[in-house]
Amino acid sequence: MSRDTYQEQLYELQEDVLEMSDVVCQRFRRALEAYETGDEALAESVIEGDHEINQLYLDLEGDCVELLALQQPVASDLRFVASSFKIITDLERVGDLAVNLAAYATQSGRERYPEVDVVHIGTETILLLEAAMQAYATDDAAATHEIAATDDEIDVLCERASRTVVRELLAADPSDEQLLEDVSRMLLTIRDLERVGDHAVNVAARTLYMVDNDETLLY
Repeated sequence: MSRDTYQEQLYELQEDVLEMSDVVCQRFRRALEAYETGDEALAESVIEGDHEINQLYLDLEGDCVELLALQQPVASDLRFVASSFKIITDLERVGDLAVNLAAYATQSGRERYPEVDVVHIGTETILLLEAAMQAYATDDAAATHEIAATDDEIDVLCERASRTVVRELLAADPSDEQLLEDVSRMLLTIRDLERVGDHAVNVAARTLYMVDNDETLLY
């Protein structure tokens, strides 16, 4: 295979990873909208569309394996392919979290905690993921550290939200089974939003490693 063809494969891999991220972020935003509005049809479309994200993941996994096995990239190209493989794994998991959020949108109790702004927190997390993917697209190593710092702020928002829910639980009637279900669902929702931020940091960490061979953010 010529060098030009090989470089074209690397370019196409990056473009396909970015396309997958666009699909994932779009689905997550739709899940947030469904959560906010209670639109069951919209929520169901997110749930049913998860197979598309899974297929994108499998296709890209195959591309990465082929590049590693047949082209045997070294140095920066090897870091790029390996990092891209890890990034699509994070994207696939965010797609799963979008499905979780869409499922929560169809269940009762969403309005029990108006002081917990799920849509705001969710929007901040998906913006962080989009920023991480932009850093991947442009080899922006400096932005990766900013992304990690912003995730710390999102963690604080999630911690405050969780404390609010637990505080109301402690003051409630323990025999109220519906309340217990609503509390459990809300805590799971908050946890899932926090995990989206964690996946954004993972993308940033792999990007920093890809660009500068710097393992600082890897964990």
